[in-house]
Amino acid sequence: MTARGAVVVGGGHNGLVAACYLARAGRDVVVLEASDRPGGGSRTEETVPGFRFDMHSVAHNIINMTVIPRQLDLAGAGLDYQEMDPFSVAVFADGRRVRFHRSIEATVESIAEHSRDEARAYSDFMAKAIPVIRTILPAVQGEMPWRDVPTRLGALARALRPSPTATISDALGPYDSLLRRRLRSDLTRAPVSAFAAHAGVGPSMPGGAVYAWWQAAYHLFGQWHARGGAQGLTDALVTRLEALGGELRCNAPVARIDAPDGRVRAVITETDERIDTSTVITAMDPKVALLQLLQPPLAGDDRTDVTAARRGNVVQALVHVATDRLPPYPNARPGDWNGLQSFVDRLDDLVTGWAASEARHLPDTLPLYAFTTSAIDDTLAPGGHHTVYLACPAAPSRIRGGWPARREEFVERCLETVEDRAPGFKASIVGVATHTPDEMERAGRWPGAHPMYLDLALDQLGPFRPTRRLGRHRTPVQGLYLSGAGTGPTGGIAGTPGRAAALALLADTPTSNR
Repeated sequence: MTARGAVVVGGGHNGLVAACYLARAGRDVVVLEASDRPGGGSRTEETVPGFRFDMHSVAHNIINMTVIPRQLDLAGAGLDYQEMDPFSVAVFADGRRVRFHRSIEATVESIAEHSRDEARAYSDFMAKAIPVIRTILPAVQGEMPWRDVPTRLGALARALRPSPTATISDALGPYDSLLRRRLRSDLTRAPVSAFAAHAGVGPSMPGGAVYAWWQAAYHLFGQWHARGGAQGLTDALVTRLEALGGELRCNAPVARIDAPDGRVRAVITETDERIDTSTVITAMDPKVALLQLLQPPLAGDDRTDVTAARRGNVVQALVHVATDRLPPYPNARPGDWNGLQSFVDRLDDLVTGWAASEARHLPDTLPLYAFTTSAIDDTLAPGGHHTVYLACPAAPSRIRGGWPARREEFVERCLETVEDRAPGFKASIVGVATHTPDEMERAGRWPGAHPMYLDLALDQLGPFRPTRRLGRHRTPVQGLYLSGAGTGPTGGIAGTPGRAAALALLADTPTSNR
């Protein structure tokens, strides 16, 4: 039996961020990670011999809008972010290209090569989107108290004159409708929708419009790749945690959190080790934490609300492709491989694909995009070779017939999609590995292969994530706090749920010490 000041359950990036802030404040903290290595969705592994691929996250956007990298001096711990510009290139099957640069002006010029009307529509769309993003940004950063909300909404209404009511209407709708109203054709609708789907939100979800508006965030703040892959963020957090005196333990799955009298007493691992503690942060699926690990489990209305929190059947499926050259897109320009390469030709393909996956079918037309980060990071592949990360953002978690029976078909269709746009691509392949939802669920301990645990619906964001009563990272159990992608303000590579949970704990226990 041991005793610790605080225990963090889960060694993904949010758990590590929370632990770093606790250690920075002088608290005695240990992180218990079930897997053999930390990182969760921010891991990079050699899935093809000699080639290193990200296991989920590739481009880091939100965390670079926060104070977290600076406050924890992650650069001093070895983190090196490289900007991806253009952040996206639409690679259409008919040979057209649209390049989305950090600069809105350069992006508009690229669109104008095909349609001046479309270019003007995109410029107008960004003019509307930027005030929206600037308004919600402090909430995403975890820096906007409720008292500031009316002021910011008032500023937004003034910025959007004379049509603030139209913008509110847009915000309540899905991004399918928003893009059809605001943009001219699939020349821009399709690639913007592909990036919106990157958040794991379907085009028909009410309130999903914010994920299309989020396109403006890439123009404002850029899109970033951690040198060495997403693992670069994880490694820097582990280095910082250890330097601050915290401890990380892998291969340490937790069996239960004992709270017999409404307050945390201990954490018990699956090997029956008891760690006495009065404070725990869970950085994992809140349903698992509160309804399975917590003993006794959450009860009453809170249990009902957590049980009702939603996650759909649509997730991401990956194919890791090792090649001896970059995809040979005809008439490519320097930089075309820097960011996301969208292979979504029509918004309708994403709409129908999402519906098919919800119904447990593999879509007839696979929505697909690629990242080729080896183009800007020579640590990922041997000299003269490259990594091609293929992702279907609208894949079924549960599929009729099971993924083992459909995996080969899925891989072949992904490779054919790239071949259609880059003739000769298949001849460049030297190795392939899959990371389909069944494999993600098993490797990451993600129920349903959901890395964000809960859908990012409008009613499951910010102070409503995972539920309204639990949205401040506190629970009815004294000493138990919630973090992870299933808590506020949002999922993704943000770190803000980890920081917010740690700050809540520190605020509630100001007299604790090492």
